[in-house]
Amino acid sequence: MHTLTAILRAKAGHEDRVRAALLKVGDYVRANEADTASFYVTQGADDPCVFVTHERFTDVAAMDRHNDGAGSKGFFEEAGGLLDGPVTVVTGPEIFAR
Repeated sequence: MHTLTAILRAKAGHEDRVRAALLKVGDYVRANEADTASFYVTQGADDPCVFVTHERFTDVAAMDRHNDGAGSKGFFEEAGGLLDGPVTVVTGPEIFAR
């Protein structure tokens, strides 16, 4: 498996719109991305402007298809201007799973 973790910060007052856009990505993944093994989104309890995605893919090619696909592109078209700073992204091979 290959993983991607992204940390995003919504501009204050835009948390609901960023959350809705991330949920649309999840719906798209569920319906269209068989090679995306899992797609989780967390919203910070202490800071609701912070969102974290944890994404698992069968391989790097599947991750690239996801990142270049309509779900991800749609998110950035809809919510990119609502983010407070750059997205922090960490990718790599999964070294442990339970």
